[in-house]
Amino acid sequence: MHIFVYLCKKIKNFRRFYLLLCATQNKTTKMKKEILSMALLAFTTAALAQSMKPRYQVTNTSDVDRTDIPVVIRYEGGAHNIHSAKVMLGNQEIPCQLDDLNQDGVFDELCCLVDLKAHQGEILDIQYNTQDEPIQYPARVYAEMLLRNDKVKEKNKHDNFIESITARGDCANSYNIQHHHGVDFESEYNGIRIYFDKRQTLDLYGKVQKRLELKETQFYTSKEQKAEGYGDDVLWVGNTFGLGAFRGWDGQQPTMIDPVASRTQRIISYGPLRTIVEVIDKNWKPYADKPAITMTIRYTQYAGNRSTDVDVFFDKDVKDYLFSTGIINVKESVEFSNKEGLRGCWGTDWPSSDHENFKPETVGLGIWIPQQYIRSEEPANKDNYAFVVGTDDRHLSYKVTYCSDNETFGFHSAEAWFEYLKLWKEKEVDHPSTPKPY
Repeated sequence: MHIFVYLCKKIKNFRRFYLLLCATQNKTTKMKKEILSMALLAFTTAALAQSMKPRYQVTNTSDVDRTDIPVVIRYEGGAHNIHSAKVMLGNQEIPCQLDDLNQDGVFDELCCLVDLKAHQGEILDIQYNTQDEPIQYPARVYAEMLLRNDKVKEKNKHDNFIESITARGDCANSYNIQHHHGVDFESEYNGIRIYFDKRQTLDLYGKVQKRLELKETQFYTSKEQKAEGYGDDVLWVGNTFGLGAFRGWDGQQPTMIDPVASRTQRIISYGPLRTIVEVIDKNWKPYADKPAITMTIRYTQYAGNRSTDVDVFFDKDVKDYLFSTGIINVKESVEFSNKEGLRGCWGTDWPSSDHENFKPETVGLGIWIPQQYIRSEEPANKDNYAFVVGTDDRHLSYKVTYCSDNETFGFHSAEAWFEYLKLWKEKEVDHPSTPKPY
């Protein structure tokens, strides 16, 4: 009994049990036993959670050394009562993060990034904690949503930060509601914004140096920042796919995400290892003769990774629906396709009609779609390299990637870019590091 009272005093979450126990000194023995049993049960549950140290094996199954391999542990039903986690790779602590994907206040996934040599396996030791807040690791990704501040004149210094916004389907001009026209996010390699309108296009920020920049430039790089080596907008997208926008399909061409009851953008996770943003289209009616669907597109950007994961979720069976995605046919671009879901291009165009403050930009684009979702690979036209896609359930996924010729760390020819795309698919996409209980 004395040991239990001492533990209750030492652990803040159980002080109320101690006080309640003391208050029953003049009550019945039965009541005291009930309270003691409740306290012991709660203490035991928490103590077990605190001491729980599951182990997982992760393996680099490819034949090349890899860095920043995403490792994700999913908690079916949520990790209730877990506040934080610490991950050990061998004898070294590595950064991790817990994410609440459905925003119900309970963590659903743990993410970490590992460096492994070819065919190397390692053990991850995870320690969960029911009280402490998550450990703060250095940010390696960034995400941002902004409303314009009319009192701020500089385009890269707006400060009306938000993390979710919904516009009705009859909103006259949702494109101009947000400062840089939609949510943006980045890793050290890339920067992407998603237009907040019926196009939902992915527009691109090309970097010179491998670092985070969108907090400083807000997609509107000043002349001074350009002189200091910051990147800038490098792609004109118009009504095209840009980099892998998801659209409808009318049998001949892509269709916009319209009409909808409402459209939403929100940030699910800010990092530090991955940022997750979602676009939600409520009651989208891609076909006049089929029921409306609600679609959630989730974009996941991992630190240290050039590519972005795209997951599309539907609220009902859509096996009788066709959709489309792909990449823009950049002006005078050359194309690559392996005819099995991997497609890319390399080309040059002006990113803006403002030829005084912008220059022609050369980019390499890439998309990979698992074959089970591909219904056809469409011939290139003046706008896009398109795929018609569909799914037999309520989910489909694909990946997009790109580079800028401005990079000091990247690729500078179509040949080099297309070779990278093949290696990316063969060495990374085909070899995820799925954690296995050990």
